[in-house]
Amino acid sequence: MKAMKRSVQKGFTLIEIMVVIVILGVLAVLVVPKVMSRPDEARAVAARQDINAISQALKLYRLDNGRYPTTEQGLKSLVEKPTANPLPRNWKPGGYLERMPKDPWGNSYGYANPGTHGEIDIWSQGADGETADEKNWIGNWNGQ
Repeated sequence: MKAMKRSVQKGFTLIEIMVVIVILGVLAVLVVPKVMSRPDEARAVAARQDINAISQALKLYRLDNGRYPTTEQGLKSLVEKPTANPLPRNWKPGGYLERMPKDPWGNSYGYANPGTHGEIDIWSQGADGETADEKNWIGNWNGQ
């Protein structure tokens, strides 16, 4: 004689599904505000990484040419060969950067040679884009 198989239903009950939804809701209430406050921190980290990459490219420029570009030549000298004096004596064909990045807020990075904070200064004016308030700037002199 064959034993009769009992059919077992597999799945979740309505109560189990509701408990999971409540848990996800509680997690969302606790986690979302913390995550939403982080975009500015992420942008600041991205700006620091860009500044580090620009700084490395400037060091290669100096290694090849014996000096950093002047303030007037600017950071574009990492992408295009400068035409203003002092002309680089051994500028690398193709440049030192593929393209000049914008900061995470869509602004150009600043550059000064000589810098007021060091031999050269590279900076982003940060989220507010204010030129007068250096304390909110992200530069190679603070946190690099």
